Amino acid sequence: MVDMCLLNMENFKLKKADFTQIDQKKIVDLYLKDPTKYKKYMDRVSEIDYLYWDKVRYQSLPEDLSAIEFWYMVKLVRNISSRGTKIKAENGKYFTWIRLNNTDEYLHKIDMKIGGEIFSHYSNIITPYGKQRLLTKSIIEEAIASSQLEGAVTTTPMAKKLILENRVPKDRSERMIVNNYKTMQAITEEYKNKPLSHEMFFELHKLITKDTLDQDKQGRYRTNADDITINDQLRYIYHIPPKEEFLNEQIEELIKYANDESDEGFTHPIVKAIFIHFWIGYLHPFYDGNGRIARTLFYWYLLKKSYWAIQYLPISLVIRNAPDQYGMSFVYSEQDNLDLTYFFDFNIKKMLEALDNFEEYIKKKTTENTKMENVLHEKYSLNERQHELLRYLIVKGEKSYITPSSFIELNKVSRETASKDLKSLESLDLIRKKRVGKNMRYSATDLLRREVDR
Repeated sequence: MVDMCLLNMENFKLKKADFTQIDQKKIVDLYLKDPTKYKKYMDRVSEIDYLYWDKVRYQSLPEDLSAIEFWYMVKLVRNISSRGTKIKAENGKYFTWIRLNNTDEYLHKIDMKIGGEIFSHYSNIITPYGKQRLLTKSIIEEAIASSQLEGAVTTTPMAKKLILENRVPKDRSERMIVNNYKTMQAITEEYKNKPLSHEMFFELHKLITKDTLDQDKQGRYRTNADDITINDQLRYIYHIPPKEEFLNEQIEELIKYANDESDEGFTHPIVKAIFIHFWIGYLHPFYDGNGRIARTLFYWYLLKKSYWAIQYLPISLVIRNAPDQYGMSFVYSEQDNLDLTYFFDFNIKKMLEALDNFEEYIKKKTTENTKMENVLHEKYSLNERQHELLRYLIVKGEKSYITPSSFIELNKVSRETASKDLKSLESLDLIRKKRVGKNMRYSATDLLRREVDR
């Protein structure tokens, strides 16, 4: 779960509406008499954004209902519309969710895009090496943003250089980011073909928390003695993880669910991946690193279900822009009668936002690449990796550079291949090298900039 100290909540305590002072029968009768009259008001608080009482009470209300009466009506309809999940709370009840009117539309759009269409319009422009660079870029951005959600304080540009230049991490924040990057790589290259198990949980946890957590807390589930609460370090407790006995019981159910071995019938993979994300956050199985584990297994499940393009979408990047909403989607879901719709609604919309951002990025890069391709193709015989490198140096500006290590990491080529590519460009006077400390940096020459600008 997101580090709750990131939440900025002055008046956090969820004020539950007091229904004892209203005429509940009157409200039921009003709704049954004319449900269409109240539908537009209900859609405003459920279908556009799924809102809790703290926001519903400030919305436009039916003229014959007070805020508290309207909220009672909303809760009544939500409870009737809700369906069960396999996620059990410590009080013995199960989380529920509502399949909102826009859910099928959202799932269809994601199915079409992440199932393969995402590159279909650009297949003649995006080369295999271009895809590889996009994949590496996305995994790096996911690793950085996911770590920043958990408190890593390194800036994004510095974090990118850390990974691409293969630097040794200098502090806990940098180590978190490197660990997350290696874990995401392991998910896309190795674990996506494995079923979830206790052993896999522990292996991933060790990868994510290496050198950031005491070894006796790595690769094991938390115990009651760990005495963990999720709070803002001041006065509010947002979540008290279940006791270890409940955790040990339910982690078995989570593993069966994630491996499609439980008896719940078919659940859409996108829905299920979001539920797995939430379930791990709720159980909070480890001493530290739970949020990163949850978001990593979200990717694992979708890759396992053949949503191969999900690895190009750094979901944590868009979540990082709304950390309070992310945190509160957990809190609302747990505290509002175990209504998981808050968490589902937030996350599916973030997936759509990530898709839109990706497509905008591809369109922008396509325009840039087409212009440069025409210029460079006229005079030089370059391979795809070299074209990608020159585009990067031009687009990023005069202060941009690349190192042999980052070239290798981005293109997933050998050191020998990287050396040939760079030397060839240097011999054409399109890049120049400069030693800075132990690293060799390559940047664009004036000739290259003149070629592109002419």
